[in-house]
Amino acid sequence: MNLTRRQCLLLLLPAAAAGWEALQAGAPERAPNYDKTQHWWGMLLDISKCIGCGNCVRACAAENQVPPGYFRTWVERYRVRDEDMPYPQVDSPDGGMHGFPPIPADGMKEFFVPKMCNHCADSPCTQVCPVGATFITPDGVVLVDKEYCLGCRYCIQACPYGCRFFNPVTHTAEKCTLCYHRITKGLTTACCEACPTGARQLVDLKNPNDPIHAFLRTHNVAVLKPYLATGAKVFYNDLDGSVR
Repeated sequence: MNLTRRQCLLLLLPAAAAGWEALQAGAPERAPNYDKTQHWWGMLLDISKCIGCGNCVRACAAENQVPPGYFRTWVERYRVRDEDMPYPQVDSPDGGMHGFPPIPADGMKEFFVPKMCNHCADSPCTQVCPVGATFITPDGVVLVDKEYCLGCRYCIQACPYGCRFFNPVTHTAEKCTLCYHRITKGLTTACCEACPTGARQLVDLKNPNDPIHAFLRTHNVAVLKPYLATGAKVFYNDLDGSVR
């Protein structure tokens, strides 16, 4: 039987809807005391504290079985000279997993920028998925249901932050899940746990007692590519203008 792509998608849509319902039903069993309506998750990345050690990248890879050569989170090194450089020099050897080789001092400003999925409230990736395999949870985390992902790569192309990749093992789209399997059990993410300087902090924007609220009011905090209006929930402290 020959089916068009449209017919295939129409057949799969009910399954995708059922998958979302199953995911919703299954989560309380894994974390019975977790209430999704009481949280709205994000991340604070403090550029002034990041030392480019790569602990976060290694921890993420180990925690989530990320295939070699691919990254759910990575670190970039920026080198900027304001006077005569219109663009920064950027490198990220092996995603910054093993740190960065030293460079002789030459008067350039140097800093490290961790990158990851921004878990956007209005994420372009969820809008282009034809079967609803990528979706936003009620507590603000963007996830991919591998059972229903077609591997069409539309979401990978739509992400303006380059945070998704095609997993060569599962043949599905993959990205940072904000360690959803951990945070729903009251733990922090693997990358935050491994950071030796506290440059990465999991934040709950719905919790009035979370220090993030005071931090946002009193520090120079920005998101990547704010002009896209994606509702990014990864906040950068002391972000240089060359990164935006």
